[in-house]
Parts: sequence; structure tokens; C-alpha cells
Amino acid sequence: MAPAAHNPKRAAIMILLAASLIASTTIVAKYLGTLGTPLHPLQVSAGRFVFAFLALLAFSAITRPKISNPQVGLHLGRSLFGWVGVTLMFTAVARIPVSDATAISFLNPVFGMMLAIPILGEKVGRWRWSAAGIALFGAVILLRPGGGSFQPAALFALAAALFMGLEVVLIKLLSGREPPMQILLFNNGIGATLALTAALFVWTTPTWDQWIGLCLIGLLMVCGQALFIQAMRSAEASFVLPFSYSTLVFAAVYDFWAFDARPDGISVTGATVILGGAALLAWREMRIKN
Repeated sequence: MAPAAHNPKRAAIMILLAASLIASTTIVAKYLGTLGTPLHPLQVSAGRFVFAFLALLAFSAITRPKISNPQVGLHLGRSLFGWVGVTLMFTAVARIPVSDATAISFLNPVFGMMLAIPILGEKVGRWRWSAAGIALFGAVILLRPGGGSFQPAALFALAAALFMGLEVVLIKLLSGREPPMQILLFNNGIGATLALTAALFVWTTPTWDQWIGLCLIGLLMVCGQALFIQAMRSAEASFVLPFSYSTLVFAAVYDFWAFDARPDGISVTGATVILGGAALLAWREMRIKN
């Protein structure tokens, strides 16, 4: 795949669109998991993977991407961790404010950094550990450990970030070996198989509205992924990645609009601390690469 022309303005627009779409998937997941007769999170994650895979198959039928030398073991591991992470995230957003769950999900690069030590043999200095400590402290704030305000469901979001961190490590291994479209196809194909198999054990027949929601969540996610990849091809990662934090803003706005959820002072403080740690980590990573 030929590199895209350097275009920061295009990259910024595309990453903002990607963030808006990815944030909207959590709102649809919350709708499916809370309103009417709620669907089980396993069914919601099945919709995310199955319909995303069908969309990719349709696109592949037109573009006919070349598949060569897939690292099947890495794909299996990445898809398994990604599916577990997505399912836990959808479980969390049905029980706590979407903005809180989204903020905690930004810990995934922190966990990815920690896990890269034993898995990839990477070395971590004091700047990275400082960034990780700041972000983890923000997560503790969002857990609200004091008194009766503790959010047990926030632990689902924390676990989701951990599994997504494992996925990040495997993506690092795959990204240097295979083209993006091949990675997306294998990820969503294996994820669809895993998710649909698990969903059969808790299956309830969705209503027509729920079928639309399941289809929508898959299409929104795959479009968000495609826009993110194109944004990363149009400008340096150090320019693009800070825009991805707008996902939290979109999530908060959508949650307020759809469910009248207003972030309180604790939510704002915890999210700010997590984003500060994640931003410091991203800055440090770019300094090391440059």
C-alpha cells in the first residue's frame, strides 16, 4: 500500500470523525444494554464484530485486497483479547456514565506499555512510569473508592482497558508484518466467530430496533477504524494521536443528549488526570522514536 500524501488538515478531520463514530458505538451499546428488554453484552459485541466483518467483506469484494503470509497465532490472540475487551467495555457502559467508561478505556496504552516489558522485551524509563502512575491514579478517582459512591461496574472498564492493552501489544507485532486491510479482515472475522459462538449461550431474539442497533454498532466501528488508519497515513502519529482524546468529549456530549447524563466533578477530575497521563505517555513515545 502506497503511503498517503502528507496532509495534517485532512488527518485532523479524519481522526475527529473517527473519534465521533467510535464514541457513538458506546452510546448504541448503552441503548442496547439498558432500554426495553436489554440485550446481553455478549450479543452486543457479536453485533459489533459480525456486522463489521460483513461490511469489510463487501468492501473486499470490490477492492480485492491481497492476502499473504498471515500470522494466524497473533491474529487469534489479538482478536481474543479485543473481543473480551469490547465485551467488558459494553458491560461497563450499560452500568456507569459513558464518559467515565471511555476515560478509563484510555488506560489501554498504559497497560500496553507495561505488558510490552515482558512480551516485547521493551525497556521503560522513569518518564513512562510517571505517565502510567498518573493515568492509573485517574482511574482510582473514577472508581470512587470512598463511601457509598464506589462504582463496582467501573472495574469492567478497567478490565477492558487491560485486555485492550494486550491487544495493543499484538497490534504492534502485526503492524510491521501485514497491511492494515489484512489485519482488519482477520481481526473482525475471528472476532465475529468468537463473539457469535459465545452469544449463542445467552441469545434472545432482538427486536427490529435492536437489530438496527446491532448493525449500526458494527458499521460505525469499522468506519471509525478505517478513518483512524487513513488519518495515521496522512500525518505523523505525534500530530494525530492527541486528537483521538476527543472521543471522551464526544462520549460525554452523546451521553448527555441521549441519557441526560451530566459528568460531575469527580468524573471531570478523573478523566483529566487519565488524559494527562496518556498524553504524557504519547509525548514520550514520540520523543523516543524521533
